Amino acid sequence: MIVTTTFTIEGKRTSEYFGIVSGEAIMGANMFRDFFANVRDIVGGRSGAYEKVIREAKSVAIEEMTSEAAALGANAVIGCDLDYQTIGETGSMLMVVASGTAVRVD
Repeated sequence: MIVTTTFTIEGKRTSEYFGIVSGEAIMGANMFRDFFANVRDIVGGRSGAYEKVIREAKSVAIEEMTSEAAALGANAVIGCDLDYQTIGETGSMLMVVASGTAVRVD
């Protein structure tokens, strides 16, 4: 399945539009990860634990979106957009939403 942020695919012709598709992933961050991320913030550097959670959530959201598109008969998703949001009272949950337009390209 081709997934692109653009609205056209070079060398391909869009022959059919199936509509908007989306996928969501909500991932929790645990207490130990939060603690080590705070330590990283103090001493500097990247938080590998959070980066891993973000990559995982993005992958799940895109997979759900492409599964929905395939179920409609699409072979590509154009105009893909990824939105990231923290949710919960302490912001300890990460939500990633992938959305785009399911199409058939030739």
